[in-house]
Amino acid sequence: MSKKIKILVAGCGNMGASHARAYHKMDDFEIVGLVSRGPKSRERLSEELGGLPEYDDFDTALAYTKPDAVSVNTYPDTHADYVIKSLNAGAHVFVEKPLAETVEKATEIVELAKKLNKKLVIGYILRVHPAWIKFIELAQGLGKPLVMRMNLNQQSSADTWYTHLNLMNSISPIVDCGVHYVDVMCQMTRSKPIRVSGIGARLTDELVPGMYNYGQLQVTFEDGSVGWYEAGWGPMISNTAYFVKDVIGPKGCVSIMDQKDSDSDNVDGHSKTNALQLHHSELDEIRNFAKKDEIIDTSEEPDHQGLCDLEQDFFLKAIQEDMDLSDHLEDGINSLRIVLAADESFKTGKTVDL
Repeated sequence: MSKKIKILVAGCGNMGASHARAYHKMDDFEIVGLVSRGPKSRERLSEELGGLPEYDDFDTALAYTKPDAVSVNTYPDTHADYVIKSLNAGAHVFVEKPLAETVEKATEIVELAKKLNKKLVIGYILRVHPAWIKFIELAQGLGKPLVMRMNLNQQSSADTWYTHLNLMNSISPIVDCGVHYVDVMCQMTRSKPIRVSGIGARLTDELVPGMYNYGQLQVTFEDGSVGWYEAGWGPMISNTAYFVKDVIGPKGCVSIMDQKDSDSDNVDGHSKTNALQLHHSELDEIRNFAKKDEIIDTSEEPDHQGLCDLEQDFFLKAIQEDMDLSDHLEDGINSLRIVLAADESFKTGKTVDL
């Protein structure tokens, strides 16, 4: 039997708990500690998983447990620091997006991982989602240029609004969520992004100075493709048309169909597709549509926990098979560059050339 990979889990909120559950189920991982600043979520997760060592300080936990791998699921402003410390301690790292708060720091971390020959996986959950993989594949068959329309707005309250307010101490919605969907756009076009603009609005005085809780970015690619992404958080956000995933090309369009029996504050609904609708633009001799729309059933797709399990399967495979993650990391930097450019555009009022 191969040696278990000792893993330290930092952050015990929604994503951290889901990843910890995944490690707990996997024979090749052994959780050696849970880290969080607040005791409530940490104690609850430890009890659920049968009693695990708990820490309230990351440096202490890292030094004491000496893990083979670290899972970083904390607030974004700690990601870079925790990843660098973990890599320098000799650990492989899984980190929730974004990797860092600047492109320069993200690039520095990627170079450090390569230098130390350690695996670094960024938590782009849609990359392991079977229905989203199919969505991207169908979009790639629509010809060029593509028009990509996407949003994810959340009408949040109670604990979720508290989490959003904490996130917005350091990061805007279009940066935090946008990296997922910009990464999807980059996979669909496989073209270089050349220009980004952004708009936004500050809809509450609960935010730190300079922060905004609604934003939209527009990105233009070298091949003529264009895309927009919209994200807003808060109790004032509309629960209508909050989930749009639609791609148009010369040959037709493909869309994720309406979310049934869901709401914008339901984390399972953020990645759920239910079905894909493929429309063909081809016309017959009397200019009627030559083909009927195709409905591709995806109702058997994994739920949120199932997707986190798949992410950790990928992380394990990367470690055990010494996978080359160069493309994965370059794509991570590229999507971060785009959303940060949109953030800059909002603040300066000017379009950013990449």
